[in-house]
Amino acid sequence: MRNLKTTLEQWRVLQAIVDHGGYAQAAEALHRSQSSLSYMVARLEEQVGVEIFTLEGRKARLTEHGRVLLTEATELLDEAHHLERLAQSLGRGREAEVRLVVDMAFPTPMLLRALKRFMEQAEQTRVQLSEVVLSGADQALIEGKADVVIGTRIPSGFLGDRLLDVEFVAVASPEHPLHGLNRPLTPDDLKKHMQVVIRDSGTLNPRDDGWLGAPRRWTVSGMEKSMAMVEAGLGFAWLPRHLVRKLLDAGRLLPLPLGQGQTRRVALYLMFGRADDIGPATRELAGLLVEEAAQGG
Repeated sequence: MRNLKTTLEQWRVLQAIVDHGGYAQAAEALHRSQSSLSYMVARLEEQVGVEIFTLEGRKARLTEHGRVLLTEATELLDEAHHLERLAQSLGRGREAEVRLVVDMAFPTPMLLRALKRFMEQAEQTRVQLSEVVLSGADQALIEGKADVVIGTRIPSGFLGDRLLDVEFVAVASPEHPLHGLNRPLTPDDLKKHMQVVIRDSGTLNPRDDGWLGAPRRWTVSGMEKSMAMVEAGLGFAWLPRHLVRKLLDAGRLLPLPLGQGQTRRVALYLMFGRADDIGPATRELAGLLVEEAAQGG
């Protein structure tokens, strides 16, 4: 690695002179002598081979080259400050990163509120977020690829707490033939039409969930695609009520009039990847997710 000719302190002085409107004001703000600042800028110009300030009367103004350098220096100083804050956070025992794995059925507004609060409390800790379906949460735990997991079941060898229940409701577009029968529907009625289902994101032990009696099925990778296909009249599906509430209220989707099984409830659990070694940031994020789930909405 090559030795640097300049120092962060020189760039900090340059930024201070511009921010405070001159050498004298910057010297006062930095508790340094004006002559020392003048020397540092002169030395900086000599090292980079570019004139940074030009004198207009008694006032120093940035040259075009100086403005370009200041822009880059500001980014450099921001990164240095970030590095210092990260080091301080690590010094307090807080992890640099938390790996969060969340089942797609978990309400996005709750997730976003928890992440926003976490960002305010632990801004130097990165969050690596992955969304999964069905056994994808199990696999993240088993393979040790997650610190906090929200999934639909607790795999063998792990502990967890019930976070909330998500209600799934059978829906189809108002124009779907099933709504044209004008009577309570039976499983035999459903078997004559296309069902839209979510593909399990896990690969170790993929599993099915819910009613899968229709011989014809569209299989998609996420809730949004499933919802869009059902709204377009391509099939029916059981979808989280919180996800389709606006479409139901607007009449763009309608619950299927099933005699039995129109809705089903799925429990979501919060689990830790390493229950015997939970870091403070991991615990903070988990606590915020629990709080937001308790508040609902």
